[in-house]
Amino acid sequence: MSIIVENISHLYGRQKALSQVTLHIAEGQVTGLLGPNGAGKSTLMKILTGYLQPTSGTALVNGYSITTQSLEARRHIGYLAEHNPLYLDLYVREYLELMGRLQGLGSKALKRAEEVIELTEITPERHKLIGQLSKGYRQRVGLAQALLHEPKVLILDEPTSGLDPNQIVGIRNLITSLGRERTVLLSTHIMQEVEAVCNRVIIINKGNIVLDEGMSRFSGQSLEEKFRELTMS
Repeated sequence: MSIIVENISHLYGRQKALSQVTLHIAEGQVTGLLGPNGAGKSTLMKILTGYLQPTSGTALVNGYSITTQSLEARRHIGYLAEHNPLYLDLYVREYLELMGRLQGLGSKALKRAEEVIELTEITPERHKLIGQLSKGYRQRVGLAQALLHEPKVLILDEPTSGLDPNQIVGIRNLITSLGRERTVLLSTHIMQEVEAVCNRVIIINKGNIVLDEGMSRFSGQSLEEKFRELTMS
């Protein structure tokens, strides 16, 4: 298993954001994480990427503990955060080369930056300052950054946020392609996105997993109907 989560809980003061969450995600699987605002999706992703320490429980990424082997675990993770942090005063290629060097790519950083620029289809904007880009292209730069070190696990928080319809199709196709060789966990509020790219869906509500099913399960009942049923109560 690429991701193993066992009984993870997290408290913000007295508020419980996650309550004994357990899940296992295999390599080569694209898993959609759904839930209303405040359900705990981003908290879970931040824990898996080492940005937050869980209050209790354990999690492994590619066999490394996110608490006791955080650096080793993060070497296997590509992360696109919900609020995509970028250096707005750097040029696209300059930024990606810098991130590649910080990832330990050394002299290969520039070549790899060029590869992910092409992969995420931002070639026309590659010579612009990031601050001059539209929100959609900034999102693509964030995804390119997540792919630089060729991670085995991709954790994507709202990956198509701000993209136009044509860009959404392109990124969905890219995620589908990446998911053939990597483990992808993505959060979204768009049901059609899960239906388009995921082979498994997890719904989280009030810090608890309320559904964990393969997408083939929804041949009779729509995913949107099931989501409402599980989260409106």
